[in-house]
Amino acid sequence: MTMNASALPGLFNRYRDRFAAEKQALIELDGKVGDSDLGLTMAKGFAAAAAALEEKAPETLADGMKAAGAAIAKAAPSTMGTLMATGFLRGAKALDGAEVMDTAALADFWAAFRDGIAQRGKAQLGDKTVLDVLHPVAETIAAQAQAGASPAEASHAAAQAAKEALEATKEMEAQHGKAAAFGEKSKGIQDAGGTVACILIEETSAALGA
Repeated sequence: MTMNASALPGLFNRYRDRFAAEKQALIELDGKVGDSDLGLTMAKGFAAAAAALEEKAPETLADGMKAAGAAIAKAAPSTMGTLMATGFLRGAKALDGAEVMDTAALADFWAAFRDGIAQRGKAQLGDKTVLDVLHPVAETIAAQAQAGASPAEASHAAAQAAKEALEATKEMEAQHGKAAAFGEKSKGIQDAGGTVACILIEETSAALGA
């Protein structure tokens, strides 16, 4: 499947439903080294994004991603909500002029999504943040685009890379936010933000493979 603007409401419905289903798990994960609000803010943010796209069907991919980002920013003004909103808004700019989400556009989107979050959050690889999962996702899709893979193949490969990257965050020590205060105790726990990134690419892969 190649995604166009009319498919975006369905994609964000997937995000909404998955984050609603994972809300309690994310609350518990975030509570180990954070303030337990991640599940609530992600469920609220993506419900708002899905509602925005259902209320007004996007004319272009860029318009849809921009509307989603704006809705998340308004509904979930927490740290992760702001980062997710930034990712979608930056990704929207990368999709300017794209009529379909082919593999090249998919690569551009995830690279911009990653870079926007890295800049806004001032994180670096190895800091045990969402970036440690987003970077391999973006790099994998870029490599898949170069190899001529379909969007479904590229996103599937990226979802596998995300799972491995998320597992690797267990060996890292948190350097940002409230988790940083736990120091060595943050080891052995997968990063909550990285879990969010993993969910996003898994649902993107499912949508593109449908």
